[in-house]
Amino acid sequence: MQKISRRTLLAGVAAGTGAVLLGGRAFADGPDVSRPLLFHSPRLEPFVDELPVLPRLDASTYRIDAVSAMHSFHRDLPPGPALAYGDGTYGGPTLVAHRGQETSIEYRNLIDAHPFAPDFDTSLHGLSERDRTDVPTSMHLHGGVTPPEFDGNPEQISRPGQGFTYRFPNRQAATTMWYHDHAMAVTRLNAYAGLAGVYLLRDEYDTGLPGNPLGLPAGEFELELVLQEKIVNSDGSQSIRSTPIVPQGRWEGGAVGDVGVVNGKIWPEARVARGLYRLRLLNASSFSIWDLHFSNGMLFWVLGMEGGLLDAPVPTTRVRLSPGERVDLLVDFAQLDPDVTVELRNTEAPAPQAAQIGAVHMPVFLRFRADRARGFTGPVPQRLRGGPGLPPVVGPVRAPQNVRNVSLSQPSEVRIPPSIMSLNNLEYHSDEIEMPRQGTVEQWNIVNATPDPHPIHLHLVHFRVLGRQAIDTLAMCARQPQPPIGIKWTPDPDPYVVEAMRGPEPWETGYKDTVICDPNSVTRIVAYFPTADELGFDPDATFSREVHTFDPHRAGHGAHTGHEHGDLQGYVWHCHILDHEDHDMMLKYRTVT
Repeated sequence: MQKISRRTLLAGVAAGTGAVLLGGRAFADGPDVSRPLLFHSPRLEPFVDELPVLPRLDASTYRIDAVSAMHSFHRDLPPGPALAYGDGTYGGPTLVAHRGQETSIEYRNLIDAHPFAPDFDTSLHGLSERDRTDVPTSMHLHGGVTPPEFDGNPEQISRPGQGFTYRFPNRQAATTMWYHDHAMAVTRLNAYAGLAGVYLLRDEYDTGLPGNPLGLPAGEFELELVLQEKIVNSDGSQSIRSTPIVPQGRWEGGAVGDVGVVNGKIWPEARVARGLYRLRLLNASSFSIWDLHFSNGMLFWVLGMEGGLLDAPVPTTRVRLSPGERVDLLVDFAQLDPDVTVELRNTEAPAPQAAQIGAVHMPVFLRFRADRARGFTGPVPQRLRGGPGLPPVVGPVRAPQNVRNVSLSQPSEVRIPPSIMSLNNLEYHSDEIEMPRQGTVEQWNIVNATPDPHPIHLHLVHFRVLGRQAIDTLAMCARQPQPPIGIKWTPDPDPYVVEAMRGPEPWETGYKDTVICDPNSVTRIVAYFPTADELGFDPDATFSREVHTFDPHRAGHGAHTGHEHGDLQGYVWHCHILDHEDHDMMLKYRTVT
């Protein structure tokens, strides 16, 4: 068993807010600190911290503790309260797994104090004052094809002094995944505080070793970049709140950060050799979608996304990435002369509802500086799938055997803020869940009846993106009115589409587990729901919500961990804007026989 120690764990992932100084001047499009409806980070000089390289651990058995820590996000900030996986100060290390070899993680909750204890909204999902100090956690392997009892169900929680052994079969193709907290109604608080890390799955094609069959960079020329946005305070603490409009202790609905954080540092700089690099990007933010590009407009290649490699590298100058999505890039820094720099930047503005109170887009994440040394000089691969020594091609999208409509909406209730978020106009504990049949190909028409984009994530399965179409939401809602919250509403969008279907973006043509659903539109995806024989486990098995207690003195009030009694069953699907997931854009679903 390999235990993650303070000596091996570097700072993890974060993000933030603030006016940004570049060479003594502020970003022209940076935050306006005169805006009274927003909190702001202090002015911080960019590119003064070195990019932390995440430690990469390779074992079949781990012990991972969730701990309280102190972390400094910037050279000019003191350490502030955070959470971490391991004995480090923020985030977690990269865990390497191998296809066909089970990974076992003995997880323990050792949290002493939560950085956002005053921000717990005790009106959500049965949360109580107890949860501020007796913090609930649940680890989820995002993108993992995992038995339901090991999937990090939001109701299967571990409190301080308790834990659980997660077993991941790793039977899927090589890809970039991530592990993060998934506890009911506090996912946004736990993950933002630091409970997130990268999980790399290797296979016989994508070995991660020099001389791998795909001819891809490896070792020091493969980097994981965990991107976040944050608001930080001058005392080094993080802020989960973006506006004084919402009182502390109330769910906000989404906080836009004003500083970019990569691997736990605000606007770091990375020195790179002049050659090809494989960059594994993860959008681990709580709220924002980013349209990413390099400041010099240089070309790069997309190798794959959440479900693994594409058939061939896709050349592009931009890629759009929402919370929960990962993208695997090939970048040629040989295009830069020695000591020349290039920035990874974002052009996407904040969602409309955030912009209404003054949020502006966060423009940059990090800067790369070219060394004189030559790096990886192999060619850009022509193919990644198909042909001798390569995995099979992705293939065409399968014809659906069943089509279902599902909806995203923002109903209101009497509270501050008034809006909540909803799937199918239902709340999480509804029994009116989707129940696709095992062995069936289904098309889901995800109808977004809101003015904001939402990244939708399905646990267990990967899917293909068919495309997107704008809809006349007002006309649709006039003819298919939305009932009061709690009554299922899945309107048919087809009579109200106002454009021909736009196919997936070039980088979205492979398998995915999270998809951006644009405002006032229908996003169509096709998923296959595998059988128990194909999976090697029963995806519809019931399982206990109980976890084990390793320290009875710290385990709160008894061994029971949930807010309800009885066994659990199935998986969840939800918006990966974590504030939306917490209230209430998450539903259970089952795959039945």
